[in-house]
Amino acid sequence: MSRADELRAEILALVERYFDEAFGGGEGAGCARALAAPGTDPLHFEPGVSRVPYGGRVFGAEEMTNLVDAALDFWLTHGRYAERFERGLAALLGVEHCLLVNSGSSANLLAFMALTSERLGGRRLLPGDEVITVAAGFPTTVAPIVQFGAVPVFVDVGLATANVDAALLPGALGPRTKAVFLAHTLGNPFDVEAVLAFCREHGLWLIEDNCDALGSRYGERPTGTFGDIATSSFYPPHHLTLGEGGAVYTDSDELAVILASLRDWGRDCTCPSGVDDRCGRRFSRDLGELPHGYDHKYVFSHFGYNLRATDLQAAVGCAQLERLEGFTARRRANHARLSAALAPLADLVVLPQATPGSRPSWFGFLLTLRDRAKAAGVARDAIVRRLESDLIQTRMLFAGNVVRQPCFDGRRALGSGYRVASALANTDRLMNDAFWVGVYPGLTDEMVDFMGQRVAAAVGGP
Repeated sequence: MSRADELRAEILALVERYFDEAFGGGEGAGCARALAAPGTDPLHFEPGVSRVPYGGRVFGAEEMTNLVDAALDFWLTHGRYAERFERGLAALLGVEHCLLVNSGSSANLLAFMALTSERLGGRRLLPGDEVITVAAGFPTTVAPIVQFGAVPVFVDVGLATANVDAALLPGALGPRTKAVFLAHTLGNPFDVEAVLAFCREHGLWLIEDNCDALGSRYGERPTGTFGDIATSSFYPPHHLTLGEGGAVYTDSDELAVILASLRDWGRDCTCPSGVDDRCGRRFSRDLGELPHGYDHKYVFSHFGYNLRATDLQAAVGCAQLERLEGFTARRRANHARLSAALAPLADLVVLPQATPGSRPSWFGFLLTLRDRAKAAGVARDAIVRRLESDLIQTRMLFAGNVVRQPCFDGRRALGSGYRVASALANTDRLMNDAFWVGVYPGLTDEMVDFMGQRVAAAVGGP
């Protein structure tokens, strides 16, 4: 062992000791410690005084030692940890290809743009083609469609699942429909069987936005393994975190090549960073109208991006992958505990229901006021303000109805650029009457019980 190796081992041992001193003693998934924000300490929870976050990072000494180990390499960009993470996530999901990117939003952009590649021939998406989706969700599922010049076609959702009402899909089909792009809302899988049958019948691409659902299952398979391409996000509140980061994954060799090209500046070359001439033909190709033998590392077959994550982020993710099973179990347990606590409110609020045949890894606990509660003078905004005053974080269902967001102002005025295929009645209900609270692994039983008590008090149930 060299002196440098000895020093590295000493540094990493000190990092472990630092974690024990600074963050140790936590409970939750494994020996990890939950920290959602500065000053948040689940070990010293005081109801009404301590914050109850909707989500946050849960980590252990392994994440910190991996991070420092990667920093000592000073490789910084996509490297050994990134490759290890990609292999690990692909193996965990049971898919052939996984590419790490810098955010879940970038993953959605990359997944959509891959379907516009000329390599796909007549199946490629063109400007003006239609993509069926929902308006009740996060806007970065819709943004790539709009930015490319395709047409998002919106259908309504069910209240209990907040997922697409699959019965409405046939009515959304048009002569230029090419794809379906849907998220598993708050970790609850959409009706995969019905959506897949619709896509197969009409020869449509399916992109699964799995950003809120890593660890969820539909039937015997994980979500993210049904679509042509699927995406994940690793922002801190999500099912595992790299700080920032995301991933795209697919079983298609053809799509994997396109995705890699688009992620890596649009390059035709598939050599990883630091590797030259893996194919042995770097200076012997004839491509486009370039001179014979033009350096293949600077041949571009797509108008791409640089969407790669750093090795430091991936190093954290490699440790997080080992915790995913525990995180998933804790999310389910927190959701079940809150469900039991709020069951007496079922006549006042719509409680979340798992899609039949699924086992969600819940991202949050969605509550929607029933007409009976509203008739009694109960209002969503008053409930939210009361919970926030108790230091319980709340969130809306993302954009609510994205068509009503300011980013759609110009399109509404023109009456073009999108299509509403069915009345968005439930989408508007969720926008006006729904909110959600957290179930993330850093919440203790005491925190979950406190949330249940305060939600019940705010709704005015028994």
